Amino acid sequence: MAKILAFAGSARRDSHNKKLVAYAAKLAREQGAEVTLVDLRDYEMPLYDGDLEEEHGYPEAADKLYELMKQHDALLIACPEYNGMITPLLKNTIDWVSRPREGDGRLAAYTNKVAAILSASPGALGGLRGLVHLRTLLSNIGVHVIPSQMAVSEAHKVFNEAGDITEESLAKPITDTVKQLVNTTNRLTCE
Repeated sequence: MAKILAFAGSARRDSHNKKLVAYAAKLAREQGAEVTLVDLRDYEMPLYDGDLEEEHGYPEAADKLYELMKQHDALLIACPEYNGMITPLLKNTIDWVSRPREGDGRLAAYTNKVAAILSASPGALGGLRGLVHLRTLLSNIGVHVIPSQMAVSEAHKVFNEAGDITEESLAKPITDTVKQLVNTTNRLTCE
């Protein structure tokens, strides 16, 4: 059974991407995956600085997230787009967790992981430009990012009171992306 760590690259309480990743996590559970949904707001880390790392080591939150990532087979990430890029929160999180830990191989929290990437935005492109950068970044650190992805435009209009997306033209591609994540993870982790 696939073990998936799910989170949004946004700290905002009412984030569209938090809603999207929660919805996708629910779909993954329906596919039989074991999903841990976390909020990066609960993992506060200073801006990555090599001097800070050298003088004080890793932030406790970075170590906790590092261990949590190592315990999972896959990542399910929804991230808003900031000026065509991923958020500073997500980039900083990835950077701190990517740092080498004694006794572990290089990029141990990411190597051989599978990921699905999603985005949501009130804008017309749904955060699509940021997904290009997120795909590249994750691929560079050893994560297998599945081909399927989804960018939800006009996100402020698509979630119902329960946090579900009821419009079939949006729900189906999100469901297909989640299925691809679960199936790919199951295949790769069963070998």
